[in-house]
Amino acid sequence: MIHENEPIESAAEAIDIVTVTDAETPLKQTKSNNWSGFVVFIVAIGSALAGLIGPIGSGMGLWPFSLGLTILFYSFIGAVAALLLGFLFGFLGRKKSPVPPRFLRWAGMAVALVYAGWLLNMAMVARSVPAIHDVSTDLADPPVYKSLAIRADNLDQIPGANDSAMRGLNPQQRWESLHRAAYGDIRSVRINQPVGAVIEKASRLAKARGWEIALVSAAEGRLEATETSRLFRFKDDVVLRVRATENGDGSIVDMRSISRVGQSDIGVNAKRIKAFLADLSGTVTAG
Repeated sequence: MIHENEPIESAAEAIDIVTVTDAETPLKQTKSNNWSGFVVFIVAIGSALAGLIGPIGSGMGLWPFSLGLTILFYSFIGAVAALLLGFLFGFLGRKKSPVPPRFLRWAGMAVALVYAGWLLNMAMVARSVPAIHDVSTDLADPPVYKSLAIRADNLDQIPGANDSAMRGLNPQQRWESLHRAAYGDIRSVRINQPVGAVIEKASRLAKARGWEIALVSAAEGRLEATETSRLFRFKDDVVLRVRATENGDGSIVDMRSISRVGQSDIGVNAKRIKAFLADLSGTVTAG
């Protein structure tokens, strides 16, 4: 209220002071909100990048596979932390003022949610399949590699050594037991084409998939190749063995796929064999 004896200049100054004072609070709150959103965004992006760099470095041979998995684990922790911080900052911001959530906070939470969800899905898939990395259509007589080499620790970490159901079994037998239980539908296939024609078609399919061909021999009925994953650059070695049927008119095809690193392949090798043999034979007859 302006008194009659108060100068006009003083009243104007009072109005200006009130206006500036009222405007300072939302401005400070907005800056604080932006700061908290920036923290959430940086933590989320940093976690996602670390989770990509860790396995990629392992796939490229820059550091051990175990370190890549450790980085992946802590990146998941970071993504969860970003989500929790986002909820916390949002809750505190709503209590202090009606200033709406900032874009950076929501963006960071979205990145963290997608990344953490992706890792959780991978973990669920890993739990649904045995922790093995060697898959074959023939367990009694698995195809052998000639050009490519099987990893030295191929049977070193086969689970089940302390499992009462597999007590007394050696690593090879435990691998067969786990493989048979999870991938009983992966078997030798018969194709009504001669060995040479099957190998020729298999070579075309492998090249179309972008595999690195190590050996192709129609005379031996053999194809060996390496597939490299697009994102993490992990390498899996494949061998295809094709033998003539009893009458010599058809072929019996066996396939094996082994991951070069890791204890579990998260079911990738089994999917590769199923897809490749389906494309190779069209109509498959179990052998």
